[in-house]
Amino acid sequence: MSFTAEFHEIAAEVRNWGRWGDDDRIGTLNLLTDEVVAAAAATIETGHRVPLAIDLTHDGVQIGSIPTRINPIHVMGTIDFPDLGDPDGDAMVPHFSDDMVTMGLQAATHWDGLSHVSYNHLLYNGVSASTITARGGAEVLGIEHVRSLVGRGVLLDLPGAKGLRRLPDGHEVTADDLDEAAAWAGVEIRAGDIVLIRTGRLQLYFDISARAYTVGENETGESPGPGLDAVRWFRRHDIAAAANDTYIFEVFPGPDWDNALAVHCLTIVDMGLTQGQNWNLEELATVCAEHGRHEFFLCANPEPFVGGTGSPVAPVAVF
Repeated sequence: MSFTAEFHEIAAEVRNWGRWGDDDRIGTLNLLTDEVVAAAAATIETGHRVPLAIDLTHDGVQIGSIPTRINPIHVMGTIDFPDLGDPDGDAMVPHFSDDMVTMGLQAATHWDGLSHVSYNHLLYNGVSASTITARGGAEVLGIEHVRSLVGRGVLLDLPGAKGLRRLPDGHEVTADDLDEAAAWAGVEIRAGDIVLIRTGRLQLYFDISARAYTVGENETGESPGPGLDAVRWFRRHDIAAAANDTYIFEVFPGPDWDNALAVHCLTIVDMGLTQGQNWNLEELATVCAEHGRHEFFLCANPEPFVGGTGSPVAPVAVF
């Protein structure tokens, strides 16, 4: 498999290498300037908050299709333990419980870091993929460089705009789809926006199973999501970050197998766009409809795992 001529044409159009300097480590998150964040904070009216993460649980969305991306394994380290000692069995001294977790950093609701994807052995900004090592992880483009990720969130509710419950399996989200959803919501896309794209796919996880969510209700392996045309839209609007409610983020396998997973390469490697998957946008869609607005303040800071190629996140939309 090799990418098509269209892929390379788009790569040349959207590439941000050097745009924020040769040593840049955060890509399009540079668009989240103080002014952009201050304007985003001004959208808060009622203080109503909507959580957007799915639960971190041992029976989560991972079904083993990506071997190292395991669901969280939670175990107790100590239970009601007297850290300072309790020689007399006195229940009045302090007792503590601690626990630990083993999980894939991209197991549930997460951000992909800029070291998550490479092609031609290169990461974002021309950084060599050899900078990812077994012991050090992503030694140049680790997720820890993203010290904050807050700004104006915009929900583009594609099924809502089309009068559907959810998009069909394999639906390629185009620039026209995104424009249609923005117009339906009455929202203007601005530079530095964090765009959340609802497909409705997560309904399969809640209603049926993790397997149905991951590979489709009919197990075709197809998934809806942004295609090549949407990448141009992201770049044209100077989107700071994008996330959606699917397992794979992009349309899969897409209309041309030679471009399978091309969106990951174009957005993360060429654009330096932080992207997220497995976000729960169901309640958010309801609240946006109730409030009559699809913009909000979004707090979605990743955990600063040094060398991490991604990070779990518990995003919250504030109205």
